[in-house]
Amino acid sequence: MAANFPWIYPARVIQAIFAIIVLGLTAYYISWFTYSDTVNFMLFNGIWTAFIATPYLALAPVFFPQLAHRLVIPAVEVITMIFWFAGFIALGVYLPAAEYCHWSRCRALQAATVFGAFEWVLFLATSVVAVLGASRSRSSPSTKPTPNAHTHAGV
Repeated sequence: MAANFPWIYPARVIQAIFAIIVLGLTAYYISWFTYSDTVNFMLFNGIWTAFIATPYLALAPVFFPQLAHRLVIPAVEVITMIFWFAGFIALGVYLPAAEYCHWSRCRALQAATVFGAFEWVLFLATSVVAVLGASRSRSSPSTKPTPNAHTHAGV
């Protein structure tokens, strides 16, 4: 699937780096004891992407192919893309207008919004590749027998 493309691994590294940046920026905001569902959701996006989705998407196809089902990879991609889309849009709406955003926590959230948008674009690209790969593997049946298939002569 997506593991055949050499650009996918640098994209995964960038996805993880951007997720950690968003994680740090939103954690900085939350450290001031300010509660916001929107900011908490972006914090979740950073954690989900950096520690669950990106490691799974990068490592499962190579090292754990039994865990890299052809439909699970695109599902994780698309779900993560939707998370980032919802997160950066909601955070952009949550923030005050740029001329009223002069304090460091507000600027941190502005930066988190921008990195969230970039993250969404990256996951949009990798999601398209994963979905196309899954649809190609579905439309072209493999001629290899499944590992559990046994052929019995005369039966």
